[in-house]
This record gives sequence, C-alpha cells and structure tokens, in this order.
Amino acid sequence: MSLHTIQELVALEPILGASRGELESLQLERLRSTLQYAYANNPNYKRKFDAAQVHPNDLHSLADLARFPFTTKADLRDAYPFGFFSVPTEQVARIHASSGTTGKPTVVGYTRNDLATWGNLVARSIRAAGGRAGMKVHVAYGYGLFTGGLGAHYGAEAAGCTVIPMSGGQTEKQVQLIRDFAPDIIMVTPSYMLAILDEFNRQGIDARSTSLRIGIFGAEPWGDGMRGEIEAAFNIDACDIYGLSEVMGPGVAQEFAHTKEGPTIWEDHFIAEIIDPASGHVVAEGKQGELVFTSLTKEAMPVIRYRTRDLTRLLPGSVTAMRRMAKITGRSDDMLIVRGVNVFPSQIEELILRCQGLAPHYEIEVTRTNRLDEILIIVEARPELGENARQGEAQLLATKLKDNIGISADIRVAASGSLARSAGKATRVKDRR
Repeated sequence: MSLHTIQELVALEPILGASRGELESLQLERLRSTLQYAYANNPNYKRKFDAAQVHPNDLHSLADLARFPFTTKADLRDAYPFGFFSVPTEQVARIHASSGTTGKPTVVGYTRNDLATWGNLVARSIRAAGGRAGMKVHVAYGYGLFTGGLGAHYGAEAAGCTVIPMSGGQTEKQVQLIRDFAPDIIMVTPSYMLAILDEFNRQGIDARSTSLRIGIFGAEPWGDGMRGEIEAAFNIDACDIYGLSEVMGPGVAQEFAHTKEGPTIWEDHFIAEIIDPASGHVVAEGKQGELVFTSLTKEAMPVIRYRTRDLTRLLPGSVTAMRRMAKITGRSDDMLIVRGVNVFPSQIEELILRCQGLAPHYEIEVTRTNRLDEILIIVEARPELGENARQGEAQLLATKLKDNIGISADIRVAASGSLARSAGKATRVKDRR
C-alpha cells in the first residue's frame, strides 16, 4: 500500500489519522457513556456493578475500567434468549446467535444503528486489506445465525463492492464461480480456503490463474505457516480479520495488507485489554494473556469487559495510532493439558506445516489409557507424497512435537483427501478423556 493510499483511507475516515491522545480522549468519552447506558438499561449490568461495588461515575480514566466486572459467555447464556439486550426487542433489527454446540447459544442483537456501524467497520477492514469500491467480493462464510456471512456481505456493500453471496459448501461450485465471476477478493475461513484449494487441484486447475488478489480470512485461529501456504497457492495477499459475535462479529480488528503485522483493533469502537486468565489482572503492555473487549458504540447489546478466551498480545500501532493484536495462539478454554504439558492446536498446526510432505488437514484425539494421557494426530499426506514415505514424515512430525512442545504423540499419516472437510469453522480436536 502506498503512502497515497493510506492518505486516501484517512480522507475517508479522519479517525484513522488521529494521535494516540486524541484516540484515548474519544475512548474515555464513549466509555463513560457506554457504562452509564449499560447500567441504566441492562439489569444484568446493574446487578454486576452493584455486586462489585462500582458505579459508572467511578470511571475517571481509562485505567479505571479494570475496576469493573467481567462479562462471560456464561452470563450471556444465563440471560438466554434476550435478557442481555439493552433495548426493547421491537428496536432490535437483527438477531444472531452462536451454534450452541456446548450448551445454550449466545444470542446477540443489533439496532439499525448497530448494523450501520458494523457494516462500516467491515468496509474499513476490506479497505485496509487493499479492497476498493467496484471490486467483486466472493463471500464463502456461512450465512444465517453465524455472523460471518452477513457481516462480510453488508460490509462489502458498504465499501462499494459487488458481492457474490456464495456462502459455505458446494466446493465444486465455489471453484466454478471463482473462475466464471472473476472476483478480486474472497472472504472465508482459512481452513475452508484450503478445501477450495484441494478442489482446484482435483480438477487440475492452477489456483494461481484466478482473478483473486486478496483473501480476508477469519473465524478461527491460523498461523503464518497457513498464510504462506495460501498465498503461495493462490498468489494473493492473505489478511487476518478478527471478530466475534458477542462483541460485534467480523470487523473488530483487521490486518493491513502492506504490513501483515497483525490485526489493527478499531479502537474508536472497542477497548481491548489483556488479562492473566487465572487472576483476571491486567498484564503489562506486550505481555501474553487473554483478550478482553469493551464495546463503545453498541446500542442493542453493549458488552463490558467481555472475556473472549483468545490468547494474544497487544502491540503498538504501526499504520495508525490504534493498537494491533498479535496472532491468536490459542484459547484459554481449549488448551489441552497432556501429561502436565500445555498444548494448543495452533502449535501442532505450525509444526505440521514445517513438514514438507504433510498437508494442513489434521485431527487431534486425546484419550486416557491406564490413567495416562495419549494423543493421536491424524494428518493428511500431500498428494505427491508416496505411501512408502509416510512413515518418515510421521517420524519427523513426532520428533518436532517432542523437541518443540515436549509431548510424545502417535502420528498417523492418512491419504490425501481422506479427512472430512468443513465449510465453516474447522473442528480439529476430540478430547475423549
């Protein structure tokens, strides 16, 4: 991205050119308003604040936010379905919800103003990734209660783009429409982008021959190894978009294409903190911990200190004064403890991608036999890897796991294409203990 292009972004949204002081002044003003609004309109927040013996009037600086209680997924589930809304349901223009696979779904609501804010932030994210008005955007996130598809769709329209609302699945048709409709941008989960790549390869089509120039990937953690795999295969810029339904949806943070130094948090609308997952205390800037978000402009469902469970670090801004977040390394609630060793799926994925004969399609199964944890990793071979070479790749991965993470694992290298593909978020871990 040239300097001229950065200036174009600031011309569209002057807040992107604000100094750190100007930004924090705006945050403090909006935070005061949000705390007062939540306390007055959401009985859950009034109860939580009162129990913590803290009042919105106690906020005198941004640091005072740490005095307020956290909001958790359990809080939202306990208020199912609409108990966490801060407006009457007749003022709610749209409802989204999580899948609810681990219990009741978390339900989120949006006023018309919320939808406009969300669309504008996704539009900002698309522009940060290099997208421009008039480009065609192929949306392969799932549509429905999941926020990915509709969030990307309306954000792309707000950016002045032409939207191809493909949704997830129908992988053969994904390839056909990418070739026939010639989109410039694709928005999809990174794991499903790899499934689309498999289909290009199955059809004998060079994925680098398409019109795609930009990929905006989110909804699941992915590392630089997978970024390199996708960029090389499609000859595109692969950028990270971050968001979660409880906070807004996609577009809470976005990576700038020309730096790829981690997503920039749109801090005019959200305050980010990093806490120690065990103690709940805010950690020093740049330290690893759990990401916590407070919304600053939401009407239907403001969130105060929402614990995302995502593990990352906050970094100084580079393109703007707004801070960045490092790649998500895992989640505080999906960390596996295998014989006393903390293991995150993202660590295993990075090591798989360092083995040239292995593809980034894998499953992790943890069992407990005779009171001892056992971990099985089933990973696909690349199509060109001969059957006789699989054992060597399995041994290589086992050695890397032992040397880098400190765990012993049973590695099974499966044939290319043998593992199930997901059109949405990939489910990679089966903990059967």
